[in-house]
Amino acid sequence: MTKGDLNGTLSSSHSPPRVLIVDDEPSLRRSLVRLLRSRGMVVFTATDGADAIRWMEEEVADVALVDLMMPHVGGLELLQHVREQRIPTEVILMTAFGDVETAVTAVRAGAYHFLTKPFRSNDEVVVTVTKAAERRALISRAEDLEKRLERAEGFGGLVGNAQEMQRVYRLAMGVAPTLTTVLILGESGTGKELTARAIHQHSARSNNPFVAVNCSAIPVELVESELFGHVRGAFTGATMTRRGLFETADGGSIFLDEVGDLPLLAQVKLLRVLQEGEIKRVGSNETIQIDVRAIAATNVDLRDKIARGEFREDLYYRLNVVPIELPPLRRRRVDIPLLAHHFLRKYAERAGRNVQRFSPDALRWLQVQPWPGNVRELANAIEHAVVFARGETIEQADFPDKGDQELGPGSSIQEPTFRGLSYRDAKARAIEAFEIAYFRDVLAQTKGNISEAARQAGLDRSNFRRAAKRAGIELQRET
Repeated sequence: MTKGDLNGTLSSSHSPPRVLIVDDEPSLRRSLVRLLRSRGMVVFTATDGADAIRWMEEEVADVALVDLMMPHVGGLELLQHVREQRIPTEVILMTAFGDVETAVTAVRAGAYHFLTKPFRSNDEVVVTVTKAAERRALISRAEDLEKRLERAEGFGGLVGNAQEMQRVYRLAMGVAPTLTTVLILGESGTGKELTARAIHQHSARSNNPFVAVNCSAIPVELVESELFGHVRGAFTGATMTRRGLFETADGGSIFLDEVGDLPLLAQVKLLRVLQEGEIKRVGSNETIQIDVRAIAATNVDLRDKIARGEFREDLYYRLNVVPIELPPLRRRRVDIPLLAHHFLRKYAERAGRNVQRFSPDALRWLQVQPWPGNVRELANAIEHAVVFARGETIEQADFPDKGDQELGPGSSIQEPTFRGLSYRDAKARAIEAFEIAYFRDVLAQTKGNISEAARQAGLDRSNFRRAAKRAGIELQRET
């Protein structure tokens, strides 16, 4: 048995495929070693199945290129060993024309593919081995994502390993056991309600109600009644006494989403509830004591609303005891594969479809999209792809059409939208969009060479890395 050296020409930033050639013909082994090494692969050899099994006890290959008919231990027996021992290797069988039926049976038993000897061309061998290695890489990545998801989903379904998300976890876990009021900040679709639910679930109130209220969806004339309740006859149509949402949440938590849309009179009453722990139903003078933990959220700058006289400053400071800011998806692109796998698993199970993975092109496509709708938009795109996938693997074509946003190393970020944003937030979004487009473009021009990209950008290497990371660009380590 011989161990291969890396003499390849692969320019990928990922480790080159490790290939084990198992054949009892020395001349074939030598020719395959030369071919695959010339394409940048790390190549090992074994003289038969028994030799390969001994090798696999100490080493792991991404792909095993195995002859079907060998003395001692043949290809089928080796395949069975790989499957029974759960060895993370894709097996490609090599067979003469007369054994094709046996090879097809082997594929059904778990082999990746089979090649007939003599091979039609060198390219046929290289392409088959390359695709098998890609499949193994996808499966390994999916298994890694599964493990990371198991850890991440322990916090109320919030998913993400980016540095900004780690800060969110620390703040949320720190404040959860307390009675402190929390204000969650972030754009639409970033997961504000998920964060609120996670805080509730990790508090002593987790067995009591969690009541979510969309303040912007309640008609102005009904806000007080919805929040605090009313007595019979309090207004036209009040035919019976009704508890409000604060009473419903007694002993638990209430989530006030888009709290900035509350009318001023309701803000006055909300402030009293937060300060005194008591409410009055509309039309009643009776005071009712309640024990509710308030968690509020907004996607607008409440300080701008205060300046315009649309939000009470005293209420703002009462809500903003512990602010938690959720980053937009464009600032944590490193989390997109993890989120994509999370939603793939969720929607495939819901739809009863055997969709298990993304193709490399599909994953790259996901990572270059601007996602103005943040995690919610990504989730919708994954659900769409699960429905339209034609097999176990989601391809780029399975996603909803996003106009001119094409896949490619130099593809551009869509122009940001500023509707509904303050000047400061709009400026920040424009800068973010520029930085994403700039760093992706300069890295594409230099084929990922960080030192050369930094030189072109007029930055030293460490500052370039920090700026690119801040823009959500995942850099490969240079060797």
